[in-house]
Amino acid sequence: MVDTIKLYISAAKDLSAERDFLNRSITELPVTLGWQILLSPIKEKQINKVAIREADIHLLILGEDIRAPIGFEWYLSRQARRNPIPFMKKGILRTPAAQAFQRDISYQTNWLPYNDLSDLRFKALQQISHYILRQDAYFALNSSEKEVLSNFIRELEDPEPELIKDTQGVAGENSVILSRERFTPKDGVLIKAPSDNDQSNI
Repeated sequence: MVDTIKLYISAAKDLSAERDFLNRSITELPVTLGWQILLSPIKEKQINKVAIREADIHLLILGEDIRAPIGFEWYLSRQARRNPIPFMKKGILRTPAAQAFQRDISYQTNWLPYNDLSDLRFKALQQISHYILRQDAYFALNSSEKEVLSNFIRELEDPEPELIKDTQGVAGENSVILSRERFTPKDGVLIKAPSDNDQSNI
C-alpha cells in the first residue's frame, strides 16, 4: 500500500510566493496520505533527478522568464514518461525565451493560466484531487476517503485574503508531511497539539 504522495513543484525563484503558498496549501487536502514535497533548487544545488522521475504529481509554474532549472526539469519528467501539469501566470510580460518555452509546451499539453495565488490554489488543488481519485486503488483509498475528497472538489472556493498574506519573498522549502492515520513511528509517538481542555503545569 502506498502511504505517501510524491509531489514535485518546478518554479523558479521569481515565483517564491507561488512556491511557498502551494507547499502550504497541500495540507488542505482531506486525505490520510502523507506527502513528500520537493521544489526546484534555488541556488547552485544539484537537481534531484530521481525525485523528478518518480514523482506521482509534477506541477510546473511559468512566470516572466524560463529560468534554470525549470526547462530541464520538464525535459527529465517527459523523458520518464510523466505528464507534468503546467501553470502559467497571467497578466505579465514574458521574455522571448519564456515565450518560446510556452509555445513548445503547448504542442505537448495545455497550459493552465492563473490570475493570482488564490486562483492557483484553486486550480492546483483541483488537479491534485482529481489525480488522487483516478489513482484511488494505487493509494488504497477507502469509500469514505473518496467521498470526502469528492466533496472537497465540489466545495473548493477561493481562499480568504488572510490565507495568502506573508508570502512575498518566501522561496519555499522541501517538506515531508506524515500521515497520522497511516504512519506509525518506529521510536516514540506522534505528538498532537493540546486541546483547550488540556491542563498545563508549566
